[in-house]
Amino acid sequence: MTLHKFQVGQVVDFLPGPRDANIPRGRYKVQRLLPSETRDPQYRVKHAVDGHERVVPESQLAAQRGVLG
Repeated sequence: MTLHKFQVGQVVDFLPGPRDANIPRGRYKVQRLLPSETRDPQYRVKHAVDGHERVVPESQLAAQRGVLG
């Protein structure tokens, strides 16, 4: 079982990969920790501005300072 680096409620930066050009960069809030079949844990995150939720791997997230309401 792989441990998650980030916690629910934590603010993170999403770093899109080459196939994620249509997904906005920026601040997201971790909504849920999800299981993963790989060594890269997954998260459900919510964009700070548009409010859309997405499932993203930990490798595409970076720690962000601050709090989102």
